[in-house]
Amino acid sequence: MKYGFFDDQRCEYVITTPETPLPWINYLGCKDFFTLISNTCGGYSFYKDAKLLRLTRYRYNNVPYDNNGQYFYIKDGSSIWNPGWQPSQTRLDSYECRHGLGYSRFTGSLNQAKAEVLTFVPLNDTCQVTSLTLTNESGETKNLSLFSYVEWCLWNADDDMKNFQRNLSTGELEIEGSTIYHKTEYRERRNHYALYSVNTPVDGFDTSRDAFLGTYGSPAAPVVVKEGKASNSEAHGWSPIASHQINVSLAPGESRSYIFVLGYVENEEEEKWEAPGIINKTKAHQLLSRYQSDEAVEKAFTELTDYWQELLSGYQVSSDCEEVNRMVNIWNQYQCMVTFNMSRSASYYESGIGRGMGFRDSCQDLLGFVHLIPERARERILDIASAQFGDGSTYHQYQPLTKKGNADIGGGFNDDPLWLIAGTSAYIKETGDTSILSEVVTFDDGGEGTLFEHLTRSFEFTVTHKGPHGLPLIGRADWNDCLNLNCFSAQPGESFQTFGPSEGPVAESVFIGGMFVKYGEEYAQLAELQGLTDIAESARREVSSMYDTLLDAGWDGDWFLRAYDAYSQKVGSSECEEGQIFIEPQGFCVLAGVGIKEGKAQRALDSVKERLDTKYGIMLLQPAFSRYHLELGEITSYPPGYKENAGIFCHNNPWISIAEAVIGRGERAFEVYRKTCPAFLQDISEIHRTEPYCYSQMIAGRDAATHGEAKNSWLTGTAAWTFVNISQYILGIQPSLTGLCIDPCVPGDFGDFTITRRFRGAVYHIEVKNPNHLEKGVSSLLVDGEKVDGNVVPFVEGKKEYHVTAVMG
Repeated sequence: MKYGFFDDQRCEYVITTPETPLPWINYLGCKDFFTLISNTCGGYSFYKDAKLLRLTRYRYNNVPYDNNGQYFYIKDGSSIWNPGWQPSQTRLDSYECRHGLGYSRFTGSLNQAKAEVLTFVPLNDTCQVTSLTLTNESGETKNLSLFSYVEWCLWNADDDMKNFQRNLSTGELEIEGSTIYHKTEYRERRNHYALYSVNTPVDGFDTSRDAFLGTYGSPAAPVVVKEGKASNSEAHGWSPIASHQINVSLAPGESRSYIFVLGYVENEEEEKWEAPGIINKTKAHQLLSRYQSDEAVEKAFTELTDYWQELLSGYQVSSDCEEVNRMVNIWNQYQCMVTFNMSRSASYYESGIGRGMGFRDSCQDLLGFVHLIPERARERILDIASAQFGDGSTYHQYQPLTKKGNADIGGGFNDDPLWLIAGTSAYIKETGDTSILSEVVTFDDGGEGTLFEHLTRSFEFTVTHKGPHGLPLIGRADWNDCLNLNCFSAQPGESFQTFGPSEGPVAESVFIGGMFVKYGEEYAQLAELQGLTDIAESARREVSSMYDTLLDAGWDGDWFLRAYDAYSQKVGSSECEEGQIFIEPQGFCVLAGVGIKEGKAQRALDSVKERLDTKYGIMLLQPAFSRYHLELGEITSYPPGYKENAGIFCHNNPWISIAEAVIGRGERAFEVYRKTCPAFLQDISEIHRTEPYCYSQMIAGRDAATHGEAKNSWLTGTAAWTFVNISQYILGIQPSLTGLCIDPCVPGDFGDFTITRRFRGAVYHIEVKNPNHLEKGVSSLLVDGEKVDGNVVPFVEGKKEYHVTAVMG
């Protein structure tokens, strides 16, 4: 069952019914101002931080779904409708939503009146611009009333939904012509305000929610809209909104357009007051002056579309598989940019108030966007490093406004330090910029050091935090936040205990061991780049020792163990009653190269296919846990088949695909790739439910009643890791310290393909030929017509264009 289709030419997903299985959303904004918008115009806006600088309210877990947003009501006689269907849910004669790159379009019609809405966030202004065009498609004059509507959030989204005894008395607004200013708390402690404006004189306004909706009304049928007359209400406390009324008379065939601007303005502290209680509007007037005409809006919109076209042109593939082309060229890279902007803070599953930026999350996200915006990747790495402690451990999250660690969550996730090496290494491979290693960055608990010193402490943290088997201590958890092996009941009947990262029992992680082998080697390479050969040699001795430990204490016979718990009992072993095999170490150990020459890597991946595979992707573990295990923690709190308890985590399915590519099994690598790839799934949207143009975090596993149903779309490391998988391992264009490596691993029938790739200021035109239908191996490499030994295109400083032909064989 389909709810829409891809328009690849326009880089849009076209939704043809508003009644999608779940709200299907888009993200507007590239820098500081962001809006989440659904296919029915639901969503919310914020500036930089979805918790602390929220402009508009959104109600999660509401009934019906998604019923607060930036809405337009059209009253046509007795009919009341919305171009995006919600919230009135009036049955429309036609409906279409087009989600594009940084913008969304909505077209709705009823009784021969048509409304077209284009909404986007301009590149260089802190606002959302919405152009609405009304057209009379009938043969008679139509008299319509148009009502806009947004509900203000009182800035701190967390406080906004809890502190009613205060907040219901603080709402303040100001009306100036067609502009409504939201200045709540400006008088006390803020030097910013919000506004909602339209570029035409209005026939009325409302700023009181009770007046607009009715005290017992709802957004589905506001009393003001039903009566067809704004009340000109001015809110004093309670729940402030912004609504404009525009009455319009349209002759047959006539169209009329209106431009609405939802904006954020920040004054300098000394500009705070013009007079007591009156905001300084100079910057607001300047902002609004830039969006008063259709031509100005079209110019800003063209700048936005040109920006995205240029940005995504950094990696483009042309192959016989349209789904691969679609995801690589458009949607996967687009989602990587969204996760760069949002980390895991603001989606329809993350409320924007609880997490901030994740340390591990942001490091992994770097892998997917570093080729697009390396200069911003550099900045992000330094921000992340400042959340590290002097001993090498880290805060698990930090706030984007303050760049300070989130003390409420704390640290103790012992995989976090190694991800800083991963992100930094990826940046240097991409850019060749080793100067970042000399940048001085503070430690969160005091002191400072170069970025390389931060990486050294990350490396040494793992070296100095090992358990009785020589494997890394897991701390509170590793990548799997719910595998809490140091939270346990010491003996039956004794009280539950929680241990921090450096105290109490000594649970160990095989997964972190695999990470250490991969990123320990990359740390050694970065040391060598700086001439630090002693450090590099010492690091490789540690890596070699961990490699041997993984093949000994980390091996279960047919697959890698997952861990040892606080009692040194095996986790993820054939000896276990439940949870005998986990996906994470099979993928990460093999992609790190562990066990390949010994034949164990192939056995581990065969075990994954035999025991974890389903038609919707690879499950995290099997068999699912049927009861709660204190010694394993939260992972066993989920019902079988959901989330970490044997759900299909799309995030680590790419690790298996990469591992298969590393050992040369292209058919299997691509099989794993396509099972969770949205472009291959739109025909099962009634099962999958989430958006068919972006990746989700998880899919219900085989043990679940809703096997195949996805959750937690958009903000997931799946985006970055899948792009790494398809772009670097399957299509095989890998940045390295010495140049661009060409090493594809594809199904035998994949066919020839071409790739355009920007790399270190040059454009590479790459043609891959596979005359013998092989899965892996490059037999010859031509660069600008000259044969090159090996499969790395040597980087030449200053050269701007390369023409490369690789023949598989």
